[in-house]
Amino acid sequence: MNFWQDHSLEYLEMAFSYDRMERVENPDGYGIRTGDCGDTVEFFIMEKDGVIDSISYYINGCKNTNACANTVIKMAEKKKIEDAWEITPESVAEYLKTLPKDEIHCSELAVGAFYLALQNIKKE
Repeated sequence: MNFWQDHSLEYLEMAFSYDRMERVENPDGYGIRTGDCGDTVEFFIMEKDGVIDSISYYINGCKNTNACANTVIKMAEKKKIEDAWEITPESVAEYLKTLPKDEIHCSELAVGAFYLALQNIKKE
C-alpha cells in the first residue's frame, strides 16, 4: 500500500490543508464536537445576510478528520445558511472519494460539529 497513490487528489488536498485552521473570537456561529475516537473538531462561522461568509476550524485529530473538516468548509462557504444543512457525512465522503470506510466516523464528527455551529448562529 502506498498512501500517496491510494488516495484521490481531493482527499490529499483536504487532508494536508491547514490554511483555514484558526480560532476566531466572537464568531456568529460556533460548534464543537468530540468523537468516540478522541478527535475534536471546532467550527467558527461568520455569517452575512443569511449567507456563510467565512468559516474556520480547529481540530485535534487525524488526517481523516482534517480532510473531512476542510471538505465541510469547501462545501459550505458562500452558501445560504438553510442550504448548508444539506451537507451530509455521505456527501463529504463522496467528495473525498478515498476516505477509508472504517473512518466514516470522521465525516460524521465534522458534519456534526458543523451542524452545531449552524444551530448556534446568532439570531438578530
